[in-house]
Amino acid sequence: MRHTLPIAPQFYVTAPQPCPYLPGRMERKLFTALQGEGAQRLNDGLSKQGFRRSQNVLYRPSCADCAACLSARINVAEFAASKSQRRTIRRNAGLKRRATSPWATEEQYSLFRRYLESRHATGGMADMDTFEFAAMVEETPIRTRVVEYTDTDTGALIAVCLTDILDDGVSMVYSFYDPDHTSASLGTYVILDHIDIARENDLPYVYLGYWVPGSPKMGYKAGFSGLEVYVGNRWQKMRNPEDFRTQAHPLVNDPISEQVANISLPDGRPLRARSV
Repeated sequence: MRHTLPIAPQFYVTAPQPCPYLPGRMERKLFTALQGEGAQRLNDGLSKQGFRRSQNVLYRPSCADCAACLSARINVAEFAASKSQRRTIRRNAGLKRRATSPWATEEQYSLFRRYLESRHATGGMADMDTFEFAAMVEETPIRTRVVEYTDTDTGALIAVCLTDILDDGVSMVYSFYDPDHTSASLGTYVILDHIDIARENDLPYVYLGYWVPGSPKMGYKAGFSGLEVYVGNRWQKMRNPEDFRTQAHPLVNDPISEQVANISLPDGRPLRARSV
């Protein structure tokens, strides 16, 4: 009987582009394809090392002169809702959650367009058409769900989150909501409800994407107790956001070859630097 060894994924680096979070800085990403029979295990393993999924690609910031973008997750066992978060839960008591297969609908896209035009009109997704939106939702080689929140009185779609199911948690890939409901704090509510989803399924973490110290767009993530950030190849508890501002210093990043060498595959094998 012949035995074949699994092929290590190849990692690449994107060309530098202007950073959307820190003006004047350039952003680049380390990425690899997510495909084949081992896609779920690779996604599970690299998510624990600060990677995020976008369709069939896994990526992690790998800037030459900055390490400010920190992967963040909530430790569900250590989370306790604040007074304002409990008010947010009460304000949205009229919403009903429904989890479906990753299939895009016209109603979702209409809500998505309204959200972008109100909140991110000049962002990188502003020109996304219906086909690109469908690809964002449907092109996934792993366990993914579309979590919809509808008004129980009117049936209107109020919020949506594209959510990956990991072996140790749920990962909020992208969420959007009705911009006319600003007082409902829907972005916060969707995170709070995903904490409930994780609890209901005995999963210890909710992965939130990236948090950037000092970025107004990302500040809300630091308001969740039990928050952890991936720094120095390990997850650290968030006690004081100010402790992480030094990550924007140009000397904190390892060379790309060392970053790749420190990545572990799901079977525990380290990658070799020549994979870049």
